[in-house]
Amino acid sequence: MPTLDRQDNVFVLDLGDGENRFHPDWLASVNSALDEVEKAEGPRALVTAATGKFYSNGLDLDWLFAHADQQDDYVVGVQELFARTLSLPVITVAALQGHTFAAGAMFSLAHDFRVMRADRGYWCLPEAEINIPFTPGMSALIQSRLHPRTAHEAMLTARRYGGGDALDAGLVDHAVAEDSVRAKAVELAAAQAGRAGPTLGTIKSRMYAPVLDVLRTRDNPLG
Repeated sequence: MPTLDRQDNVFVLDLGDGENRFHPDWLASVNSALDEVEKAEGPRALVTAATGKFYSNGLDLDWLFAHADQQDDYVVGVQELFARTLSLPVITVAALQGHTFAAGAMFSLAHDFRVMRADRGYWCLPEAEINIPFTPGMSALIQSRLHPRTAHEAMLTARRYGGGDALDAGLVDHAVAEDSVRAKAVELAAAQAGRAGPTLGTIKSRMYAPVLDVLRTRDNPLG
């Protein structure tokens, strides 16, 4: 399960050491950590990271198929996490040390900045390949954070981007050696910790207002 640590002005949320899929208990744990970050005072920023082969493989499809009657509520919860991260009143940096797929990739896009491992691991939106359409909220998030040409390719072809290609495509801001991913993310976050506060939250909320509205819809979230 996710764990939250603090290094001076930077909170580091480790998402776990498995596939870090979005099980309801995992979502609750992440939201609890974000509560702590939001309630803190003074300079602060957030890095999300993981341990092992994966940053996140996205939706917990096994749980979802076993609880089909809760599908809408589950998607609402996932999209609320995206919206909350996108508008969080602190600078956020995703440290992508491993595979970042599907809703895990979307979660990374909800951060302000992304640092990826250069030599191994992929960033991918495989929905076209696995026959799961993007929800309107997911589409809005992806298209708001990526260049139109990149969003088009990533969404339609399910391309797997390695670190160098992800950097070239603007999917990530930095591609670095494996042992530097988390350190670089913390460095970036620490440099912006003084921005934390209501003004930053307002700027983000107004910048992404249309996306946040779609992500937070509770009526027919699947479209």
